[in-house]
Amino acid sequence: MSGPLDGLRVVEMAGLGPTPHSCMVLTDLGADVVQIRRPAGRGAPDGVVDADSGLWRGRRIVEANLKDPDTIDTVRKIVVQADVLVEGFRPGVMERVGLGPDTCLELAPHLVYARMTGWGQGGQFQHAAGHDINYLAVTGILSAMGPAGEPPIPPLSLVGDFGGGSMFLVVGVLAALLERQRSGRGQVIDAAMTDGAAILAQLQWSWKAAGRWVSREDGNLLDGSAPFYCTYGCTDGYMAVGALEDVFWHNLVEVLGLEDLPNRWDRSHWPDLRAAIAARFATKSRAEWEEAFDGVDACVTAVLDFDEAPAHPYAVERGSYVRVSGEIQPNVAPRFSRSVPNNPAAHQSAALGSVLEGWLPGRGDGV
Repeated sequence: MSGPLDGLRVVEMAGLGPTPHSCMVLTDLGADVVQIRRPAGRGAPDGVVDADSGLWRGRRIVEANLKDPDTIDTVRKIVVQADVLVEGFRPGVMERVGLGPDTCLELAPHLVYARMTGWGQGGQFQHAAGHDINYLAVTGILSAMGPAGEPPIPPLSLVGDFGGGSMFLVVGVLAALLERQRSGRGQVIDAAMTDGAAILAQLQWSWKAAGRWVSREDGNLLDGSAPFYCTYGCTDGYMAVGALEDVFWHNLVEVLGLEDLPNRWDRSHWPDLRAAIAARFATKSRAEWEEAFDGVDACVTAVLDFDEAPAHPYAVERGSYVRVSGEIQPNVAPRFSRSVPNNPAAHQSAALGSVLEGWLPGRGDGV
């Protein structure tokens, strides 16, 4: 099998980070995705050329000069045969090269036209530059990240770019494709990372309304302030503790051999509790604590790095990681009982003409 999206045709206008990530997910699930990119792509800010190429897996890469009218004409012909177009430029860029949504939907009324931006297609920031840290800053989320008394901690680029951006764009594409089965018509998706990130924080908004989420100065349950939901150093690494519920807390302190601890729900006791737990974890190695907590429901696990995670017995048993062109990468997610996706493969170079020829005859009446 080649996945539940087998037969879906997607045109991806090459971008950075969340745009190729969303198309990687579609590819992983079986879609035929063609990435169209400008020749001699830019490197990352640190000068590493094609540092994002791991996100291109499983699809054909086409270099195209989008300033050439003949090339644009060929791209339009490919778009007519596609189900989905994904682009992540600032508002107005696709319109300037002649591939805006009005043009494409006039030629291909069935097309799902997905637009990925940080700020969205409207509003005062729509043309402003930004990165994950900026999108989270204006949603209130960044302020909530990190323990009390410390500056907010950026969560890599996972929450804004990939959680709020990539994954919500994929949700939008799938929803629009489902709606198209009823209406027969495509539509434009405005996937803003600020909007998606805000939805990811719905639990915190709910807790805030209920009085469970307090000011940053007082610390909160999930920001690293609570001594029962944070990390502790041991002699050679770190352990993660997530003992939120009473049963897990009871098992935690029992394994640690701690007694007569103060009320953990009184925030004034948190510094003393953290000190007591930290002192105990510091007495043994990570492997020793893994053995001590093995089979104990205390929500305590070793903190693994990127080199250790793929080799962990759990990851090996699940097949959580695969090798693509010799490099270790996460495997396809989620899992399916019938329409099982193929293992990820490396990207391949292709020509515009070969893509068009391969997709004909197909949808639409041509350009």
